[in-house]
Amino acid sequence: MSESPVTAPVCYRHPSKETYIRCTRCERPICPDCMNEASVGHQCPECVAQGRRTQRPARTAFGGSAAGRAGTATKSLIGINVVVMLISIMSGGSNAVAGGGWGGLLGSDTPLTQWGAVLGRAVYGPLGEPAMHGIAGNGEWYRLVTAMFLHYGILHLLMNMYALWILGRELERVLGPVRYVALYVLAGLGGNVAAYVFSAPNQMTAGASTAVFGLMAAMFVLLRRLKLSVAPILPVIVINVVFTFAVTGISVAGHLGGLVTGFIAAVILAYAPARIRNVVQGVGLAAVFVVLLVLAVLRTLSLS
Repeated sequence: MSESPVTAPVCYRHPSKETYIRCTRCERPICPDCMNEASVGHQCPECVAQGRRTQRPARTAFGGSAAGRAGTATKSLIGINVVVMLISIMSGGSNAVAGGGWGGLLGSDTPLTQWGAVLGRAVYGPLGEPAMHGIAGNGEWYRLVTAMFLHYGILHLLMNMYALWILGRELERVLGPVRYVALYVLAGLGGNVAAYVFSAPNQMTAGASTAVFGLMAAMFVLLRRLKLSVAPILPVIVINVVFTFAVTGISVAGHLGGLVTGFIAAVILAYAPARIRNVVQGVGLAAVFVVLLVLAVLRTLSLS
């Protein structure tokens, strides 16, 4: 009487591969190509995928996604600012290497900064064709946003991007990318609204420094909330505030507006009760946005 041959088990995903290893969860045979190391033994791809679906995603201390550890949002913001700077230089056209300003390379105005900087109300245009421009002058509300991505020259850009690289990665890591970008935009908007409200109607201002000042304030708040030393950031804030008042041509209102807005937004993000964190953070930041919008509207009415 002949015995039937004993066949080796084969991988359930690759029938051509023999294996004696089984998934520790479902106990199906798996080959080396399908093995995923587990705390005990190995798991198959399907069990790994199922485990990920049932596992709660990692969150930061302030409710943000752990994806912020990669610093993608900070790199993207820096990339946007650099691209806008290149467009600004190119917008100078034939004047890009003339007049000592190099079309914005060394700090001069460009057609793009004229189009997108914060401006209350002013008249400028081609000779013989004056035109009203500005937020109050021509309803150019977009300036409150575009101004935070425009710079007067390469040096202006480099200073702000260096600060953004240092501060941004740390804040994105602890806040998560969504909350971090919301903080950046609100701080930038707050600084631009302050410049609009407190500057002369015909005075232009632009730069990411409004948002950067907000990030400085946020770093101070988050360090306090985490019960860590504020020694690394406090001197930086003081030096930059003194620099703001000491150097002519800097928008004092813009810097201080970004600082205050960033501080308020960071307090909302850092001190929201854990149980209703998302609601408090969302409603709080939305309230800050509404207040800024109301201030801008009131300023517009006063200039009309």
